[in-house]
Amino acid sequence: MSTTLTGTVELVEGMTFRATTDSGHKIVLDAAPEHGGADRGPRPMALLVVGLAGCTAMDVIGILRKMRQDVTGYQVRVWAERAEEHPKVLTSIIIEHVLRGRAVNPEAVRKAVELSATRYCSVGAMLKQAAPIEERYRIVDESTGVQIVRTLALPAT
Repeated sequence: MSTTLTGTVELVEGMTFRATTDSGHKIVLDAAPEHGGADRGPRPMALLVVGLAGCTAMDVIGILRKMRQDVTGYQVRVWAERAEEHPKVLTSIIIEHVLRGRAVNPEAVRKAVELSATRYCSVGAMLKQAAPIEERYRIVDESTGVQIVRTLALPAT
């Protein structure tokens, strides 16, 4: 059975809108001043990028917790290139998972990132239909200071 997501966007003034999700959360959206906005909130494309980061972050940290990994800090960074011509779609995306912890197993991180990228992250599954996504991860061991940096090799879609 499918799930229906709903949301509304209401004009406040100028190019400022108030978005309300089906769970009742509110977000202010706005355009840049050069496009008639007042820069009071994120642009819709920026929300796609942070939506992707949030989706994969929730997957990865959940998987790592189930694997009993001692993660003490976690950040997901996303860089997305856009086309220069309208409709200015995303043309490439890089996701970097940065984890801090003690004796975090690199194989566990690789597996968690791969599972998110290939199976669980619905935002990533949709966006990779439009643009290639590169997945990277960095593990910083708080006990030793050693850093491990890897790019995940995913099968082409």
